[in-house]
Amino acid sequence: MNSITDAGTATRRRVLGDMHVDRAEAAKTGFDAPFQALITDAAWGHVWSRDTISDRERSMLTIALLAGLGNDAELALHIRATANTGASRDDVLEALLHVAIYAGVPRANHAIAIAKKTFDEMEAA
Repeated sequence: MNSITDAGTATRRRVLGDMHVDRAEAAKTGFDAPFQALITDAAWGHVWSRDTISDRERSMLTIALLAGLGNDAELALHIRATANTGASRDDVLEALLHVAIYAGVPRANHAIAIAKKTFDEMEAA
C-alpha cells in the first residue's frame, strides 16, 4: 500500500466504522476491486483525509450533496456516520434545509424522511 491508500483506509474506517469497511472488503471481487481502490484513494485518501475542514463539516457537505443528487443508500450510510464525525441531528437538518433551497424541496423532503428513519434505527440499536 502507499501513503494515500493507508490514509484513505484509516479515514474510511474512522468515519464509516470498521464493520462497514470490513463488510465492503469481504464483498470485494476482482470485478469491483479497482473501484474500491479508487474510492479509498480518491474519496478517503485525497479528500476526506485533508485537514483543511473538520470531519463534521465534511459530513454535512457530503450529506447535502448526496441528498441533492438523490443518492439514497449513500445518504443513509453518511447519516449513520455522523456518530463518528461529530455532525449532530441539527447539523443534518441545516444541511437538508440548504438542499431544499438549492436542489429542491422534493429532494430535501425525501432526504429528511431517510434521515428520520436512519436516526430512529440508530437510536434503536
